[in-house]
Amino acid sequence: MINEYRKSFNENFSDKKFREFQDALTEGFPKIPFRIAETPVFIPKELSEKLIAAGEEIIKLIRQPDFKELTAASVPELWRVPDENDHPHFLTFDFAISKDVNGELTPMLIEMQGFPSLYGFQLHLAKKYKEAFGLDHNLTPLFGDFDEQAYVELLKQVILGDHEPHEVALIDVDALNQKTAIDFLVTQKYIGMKILALTDIFKEGKSLFYLENGEKIRLKRIYNRLIFDEVADKKNIFKDSFDPREQLDIEWVTHPNWFYRVSKYTMPFLKSEFLPETHFLNALPATPKDLENYVLKPLFSFAGMGVLIDVKPADIKAIADPENWILQRKVKYEPVVESPDGGVKVELRLMYLWPDGGEPQLCINLARLSKGKMIGVRYNKDFDWVGGTVGLITR
Repeated sequence: MINEYRKSFNENFSDKKFREFQDALTEGFPKIPFRIAETPVFIPKELSEKLIAAGEEIIKLIRQPDFKELTAASVPELWRVPDENDHPHFLTFDFAISKDVNGELTPMLIEMQGFPSLYGFQLHLAKKYKEAFGLDHNLTPLFGDFDEQAYVELLKQVILGDHEPHEVALIDVDALNQKTAIDFLVTQKYIGMKILALTDIFKEGKSLFYLENGEKIRLKRIYNRLIFDEVADKKNIFKDSFDPREQLDIEWVTHPNWFYRVSKYTMPFLKSEFLPETHFLNALPATPKDLENYVLKPLFSFAGMGVLIDVKPADIKAIADPENWILQRKVKYEPVVESPDGGVKVELRLMYLWPDGGEPQLCINLARLSKGKMIGVRYNKDFDWVGGTVGLITR
């Protein structure tokens, strides 16, 4: 979207450079199971400033004294975890890049989460784009005054807290076989924490342990990447490990309840020029006559699952649990990234770190390119110049 960089990148792009970039990206790591796009996104200053302003409006809501009261019903009783802290350690806000009534580029909020994203991989990805394609050294994926060293130090502070790396573990059901394992491994390279599957961990009393070379090591802090929604149908998932819902002597980063509190559930409470009209379905004053301009979303779903794009009155009547759905005005994604065969739509994710005893800080970003009906793998299977990427801004 910064014309001079886009023009130069496209003119100098080649399939050979892209293959070399892909090889460099995975050197020393396993194959990445999701598509990486051919190009980064060059974010102009005006759009960057709007993104920052939009994020600050959301942060302001989350910092309201009554935020936990507002979102009390968001945490399902079945998955409520004790000892919730005062704030999430990670915040991610997804924005469609659209155009306002004046034809200017503007971000529109699509999704938000109080849950970690690819905080390690995105830094690695930006570096490899810059190296492989010889990009201007002034381009960076980092916001504010962050350089690589300052960013990694803050990431380390957030994940490790006051503990040694061996006392902190990233956990998921089967962490190294997850699609996002590349991020786990890159983060480990930067931070040094352990990567453990659920079954690597055992409980004694209220304490959690893992074995390394036959030695029992106590865990003091968990970098949580486990999403309860993804294991809800596995009744014995915690049988050979530990149940996160029990009273445990452990620190969470970030505490699992924040996954629900900061989510689509939060969006109807926001009033912003950067937010499309959004209603809880059970609080909808009346069914809009122009339903074709709305999308129906389940509150508790992941990666776009269950979203209804072409909504009909019968769809709304068929919802048995309207309190768990939102109706949101559709956002038009503008095909603002120029590829060799036409425009490509963009979604940008702002990624914040919020250290214990500190302030939320916008650090880095993630971008996704799409030519399909929606952002996401299953809508872009047959296209190129789509997939995961990163936004680069100028200092």
